[in-house]
Amino acid sequence: MEITRVRDELHMITLEFGTAYLWRDDHGPTLIDTGVAGSADWIEQAVRSIGLAPGSVRRIVLTHHHEDHTGSAAELARRWSAEVVAHRLEAPVIRREQPAAPPVLSPFEQQLWDGLPPIPPAEPCPVHREVEEGDVLDIGGGAVVLHVPGHTDGSIALHLPGPGVLFTGDVVSNVQGQTRPGVFHTDPARALAAFHRLAALPVETVVFGHGDPIAAGASAALRAAAAAAPAAVGAAGPAGPATAAAEQRPGA
Repeated sequence: MEITRVRDELHMITLEFGTAYLWRDDHGPTLIDTGVAGSADWIEQAVRSIGLAPGSVRRIVLTHHHEDHTGSAAELARRWSAEVVAHRLEAPVIRREQPAAPPVLSPFEQQLWDGLPPIPPAEPCPVHREVEEGDVLDIGGGAVVLHVPGHTDGSIALHLPGPGVLFTGDVVSNVQGQTRPGVFHTDPARALAAFHRLAALPVETVVFGHGDPIAAGASAALRAAAAAAPAAVGAAGPAGPATAAAEQRPGA
């Protein structure tokens, strides 16, 4: 496990498998995503090392249902009596009331997918608050929920206009310094449109489901990535470089 201070209010917790983010402000700490099943102890250790009591984290936001984002959500929600927040289209999958849709893979992605190991299944997790496009959470002076379908039907990003922060989930990746669209989507065309939508936002800091955060000057990096990306699926090349895809696993 590694803890990275992105800015005073925001820390990235890099787990053995997956990434979680801890945001803290006057409304209390919020955890965004939870890594795979078995990460709860590591996350609690990280929370303590940042100087907080784990039980003070009363909200967990899940960007989408994949197991490397939701794996420890149920366990942490039990320990902390925390509210779990996700898009209404993700909630039935997170609760395991319906199966997840499989990704639509390009030949390039299929080769990567076939060579990647499985990850442990996520325990069914309650979703206490189901959100939609435009809902606002009391994080950072008001975090706007952006429905960015394509990676999954109910993928969300969080935009904090006040501090200029964006949580992209898996719509965007930033592996080895290359900011690009993510991979392994259920609807590649919608995912690419979501990528371009996020890249147009005015933000100072952006953090990703996979890859290093951009603490300052993020808008310029996102605009450059959008300029280099195809405008539509099939317009150019594979979905992304092997280095980016290798950071994601089945369910990533």
